[in-house]
Amino acid sequence: MNSIKQNIEQVISQISLAAEKCGRDADSVQLLAVSKTKPIAAIEAAIKAGQYAFGENYVQEGVDKVRYFADLSFDQPLSWHFIGPLQSNKTRPVAEHFDWVHSVDRVKIARRLSEQRPADMPPLNVLLQINTSGEESKSGLAFDEVAALADEVAALPNLVLRGLMSIPEKADDYDSQLAAFSSLAEAMDKLKAKHPQLDTLSMGMSGDMDAAVAAGSTMVRIGTAIFGARDYSNT
Repeated sequence: MNSIKQNIEQVISQISLAAEKCGRDADSVQLLAVSKTKPIAAIEAAIKAGQYAFGENYVQEGVDKVRYFADLSFDQPLSWHFIGPLQSNKTRPVAEHFDWVHSVDRVKIARRLSEQRPADMPPLNVLLQINTSGEESKSGLAFDEVAALADEVAALPNLVLRGLMSIPEKADDYDSQLAAFSSLAEAMDKLKAKHPQLDTLSMGMSGDMDAAVAAGSTMVRIGTAIFGARDYSNT
């Protein structure tokens, strides 16, 4: 069994190859290690391997990890991303502890995050979550709702609108994956006409990373390929 360090090296190599195939610089794609349900020791191993950005899905678990690592010193500051569905009654701890939120899909959530962001912290980086497949069971905006929410979020004082995120319907073939990711990239291009500061497309996971990079992803969210299968018994 590979170590976490070896897994990270393999994922970075895969990102580099995918970028090379479509004429992109590998440095234009950031690796976000999805550490949800993983123990502190696994995150420490990833940090020792040079990984500093982590994604969490569950509010209390994520906050506990942020607090634990806040007391430690590393070569680079850690970056904590909340990537799961966010209920309005859970916004305060996210606003107070995380650096990014990938899953904003309602103005109520955005307003609460802005109001609850501590004054001594930098603005919270925000991505709008788009439901690219139209599945009723999935969170996210419809494409025709994106522009209005983007305008609302961009006007809030303690948030910085950075781009878009999606979790497309699972597809095993490359062409279907590419089509789903390309639709998000097109939405981003349209949005940048009014919001030129947008620079982040969070899309692609362990099973569809190559297609995501080809479509223009700037941040891939990788969990299983780094940490192995997740244990949900304690969530």
